[in-house]
Amino acid sequence: MAAPNVGQRVAANWELVVKTKPEDQIHDDYWLFNQLSQGDGFMGKSGGDFIVQPIEYALNTAVGSYSDLDVISTTRSDNFDRYEAQWKEHFGTYVISDLEVDRNAGEGQVFDLRAAKLENLKNSIKSSINTMLYSDGTGNSSKDFMGLAGLVAASPSTGTVQGVSRVSNTWARNQQTTGTLTTSAFDNLRAAMRSNYNLCSNGISGDHPSFGVTTRTVFEGFEGLLLANERFTDKSNGDGSFKNEVLKFKGCKISYDNDCLSGALYFLNPKFLKLVYKTGAWMKAQPPQRPVNQTGDFVVIRSMANLFTLNPRRLGVVTAIT
Repeated sequence: MAAPNVGQRVAANWELVVKTKPEDQIHDDYWLFNQLSQGDGFMGKSGGDFIVQPIEYALNTAVGSYSDLDVISTTRSDNFDRYEAQWKEHFGTYVISDLEVDRNAGEGQVFDLRAAKLENLKNSIKSSINTMLYSDGTGNSSKDFMGLAGLVAASPSTGTVQGVSRVSNTWARNQQTTGTLTTSAFDNLRAAMRSNYNLCSNGISGDHPSFGVTTRTVFEGFEGLLLANERFTDKSNGDGSFKNEVLKFKGCKISYDNDCLSGALYFLNPKFLKLVYKTGAWMKAQPPQRPVNQTGDFVVIRSMANLFTLNPRRLGVVTAIT
């Protein structure tokens, strides 16, 4: 495969007039990864065979009114269980040869090639994980991380989530509504969003979705439904739309991600959706290795983690949006 434009070897020795690092041509803003890895959705666990979370799934049925010497129930209720998920591993490697190092040294150095390789690898790892966070966890012989397609399913009454059947246990199901148009594009979107948001919320004063993610097409469709926001500061300047790439719906931040599944909008809450990582094993660099028959070093970056939900009922998806 031909290298784009000039190859990496030449790029490391650009003409001295180029006094900057390589300009990013490929990496996107990974909205879901960033939301989960930079706040309450990022949770460390010290270890264990599985990622586990105790759950309370039913009320005690041995309660009620009675009179005098009525017989009262002494039936023991089953109220507790646990979710469990497998740990998944992820890797990234970078290789740098002695030839690359020598060509990038002294007067020949235009940018720090080693630092640039590491930055590229970091973004590549983020891209790979972000893509998996939208999957159903079955990719690469089920070695991929679990994603929204599995935990916040388009068909929530089927399959199993984290060891619990969604067929027989309604409390293990996420919320789902349909946003298919009736007559014109996106004419049912806001109604579907209202319904899904309210279904995910735990009452009026309880927990509500805090962020949502969708495709750029749906995001632009939602933006087009909002009231015109035209602002004129003087005769020569005006602003005909919203400035930021984050909009709000009932206080919930909505943005788009290029990896999001087509026609879907997810309502999420990091209190109930966690990117769980093994402490000491998140993007952990292994010691550099040098093959005995090659002049160069390679480094492996390893992560041990998975996407995990503490309460699927508080998560939702609007599907088939048109």
